[in-house]
Amino acid sequence: MSKPVKEMMIEDFKARVGDHEDALVIGLRGISSNDTNKIREGLAKKEIRVTVVRNKLFGRAFEGSGLAALEPVLSGANAIAYGAESVVDVAREIVALVKTFPDLELKGAVLDGMLFEGEAGVTELSKFPTREEAIAQDVTLILGPGRKLVGAVKGPGSGLAGIIKSIEEKLEKGESISKVG
Repeated sequence: MSKPVKEMMIEDFKARVGDHEDALVIGLRGISSNDTNKIREGLAKKEIRVTVVRNKLFGRAFEGSGLAALEPVLSGANAIAYGAESVVDVAREIVALVKTFPDLELKGAVLDGMLFEGEAGVTELSKFPTREEAIAQDVTLILGPGRKLVGAVKGPGSGLAGIIKSIEEKLEKGESISKVG
């Protein structure tokens, strides 16, 4: 392959992946072309793209970026899956697809420059919370003690209000109030 063709492929990889810093590496060997098309179509509906890559050229294209961490898992025929809200969403979808297409090989993924190697790593990544889920968990953790504090402050006050209300009702009915205790 000539140098200009290699340069064009490197630029194409950069254009396709864009500013994504996180991705997943899968092996499609052993999967029929019809099944590959089904996989691509299903993932495209969820805004996940799959790009078949040449390992060396991909490595050169993303040298120095977060995707460079994928280099140890780039051997053999590979495709890069990226997109959606985060690579966690991509991992969840791909792990679900392995049940339908058992020949789909999970080679690894990168999240914030950290490599998750092999099927175990990708499965572990798929269990991480997405950005929105993590924010919701943080908000719950932050607001939880506040809710308890409001309940503690409000509890005695509402009890006192109940006592005053019952005294008021008794007085309106003309009943006498006796000392309790």
